[in-house]
Amino acid sequence: MTWWQAIVLGLVEGVTEYLPVSSTGHLILAAWLLGLHDPAHESARKAFEIVIQGGAILAVLGLYSARVAQMLRGLVGSDTNGRRLLVNLVVAFLPAALTGPLLHHAIEAHLFRVGPVLAALLLGGIWMIALDRSQARAGHAPRLGIDELDWRRALGIGLFQCVAMWPGTSRSMMTIAGGTLLGLRPREAAEFSFLLGLPTLGGACVYELAKNLREAHASGGANLFQELGLLPVILGIGVATLSAVLAVRWLVEFLNRHGLAAFGWYRIALTLGLGGLALAGWLTIG
Repeated sequence: MTWWQAIVLGLVEGVTEYLPVSSTGHLILAAWLLGLHDPAHESARKAFEIVIQGGAILAVLGLYSARVAQMLRGLVGSDTNGRRLLVNLVVAFLPAALTGPLLHHAIEAHLFRVGPVLAALLLGGIWMIALDRSQARAGHAPRLGIDELDWRRALGIGLFQCVAMWPGTSRSMMTIAGGTLLGLRPREAAEFSFLLGLPTLGGACVYELAKNLREAHASGGANLFQELGLLPVILGIGVATLSAVLAVRWLVEFLNRHGLAAFGWYRIALTLGLGGLALAGWLTIG
């Protein structure tokens, strides 16, 4: 992997991780368009795509440091709202934490391909447009803030997150949409989604990195850093951090003004565009 390919993938990760368009799906598509589909390096590339999510984690830790501090105070019993938020995040994280390891190999074997990703992008786009219109018809019903969220709604958001194990679906889409369906204001649903990404993405990063290092040690082969190089990994994480900061700031304001429908139309347009290129014989969909 060259340094500029690492920058492109880091940019794609940072911009799309918290937008409801699927970072995993976009990384698969980006790697496909960049020609990074050599089977000999596939394991290292997949590990790289997970590890650079650390940049997205750093972005949220910086932007929401006050919320993180509040949860730490709640952990020691000095902030009731902080303790409630921490409990809700743990409850929301549990469904994916329990089912993820069980389904990981099956998902990686059957769904980490361009065809399934395009299908998920299309269906998710249609769903977001329909959801946005139904929310508009519902009018200005009373909405909850993040400090008013209870564990049942948090669990519901966690179940929505499980659907995003299908690459191309989007973890952010499912958790933001799930939060709004369960009564949160769009801004608050986005914030809870970002915070929920800390244990979810962090767990995936640690798991994938440990797996890569363990398998390399057991086989005597090269690990992620040896195979791709240390510089591409550092560049990928750094670019992902900076671009995720900008994307999160922009998304919160955009959701307040425009809702989810625009992202739905983008997903549909992307699917039709790439599908059209494939039908024309210019691209091959696996």
